[in-house]
Amino acid sequence: MSRPRQPPRQFPRVARVNEVVQEVLALELDRLSDPRLGFATITSVEVAKDLRVADVFYTVLGTDEQRADTTAGLASAAPHLRALVGRSVRMKWVPELRFHEDPSVATGERIEAIIRDLHETERGADHRRNRRKRTGDKP
Repeated sequence: MSRPRQPPRQFPRVARVNEVVQEVLALELDRLSDPRLGFATITSVEVAKDLRVADVFYTVLGTDEQRADTTAGLASAAPHLRALVGRSVRMKWVPELRFHEDPSVATGERIEAIIRDLHETERGADHRRNRRKRTGDKP
């Protein structure tokens, strides 16, 4: 009988590094003058235990074209942002930055749309039920 699988344990140092790198990147993202970055927000950073790679998650408000532009802008700014992290955070290795669009926002929007549709369906059913009661119709 095997033990249930647990999520990987997050070590306190890695958690602190995640927070510091996210803060540095978020501040610099506001300062960059690249118009492709638009309304991008750094939502989280996950640095590997060996501190060599950092997965940076971001969200973008806008159309699919604006999201694609932001992805390209972040890719071109990655070397500058990595150098900035190296200057701002004292670490043995500066992690390679890999940018990913945060799926949690899209998932939240999808759930919200489903709930909205359910409420609209309920309202329509209630409206039909009330109309039948007033007119004396049977279902």
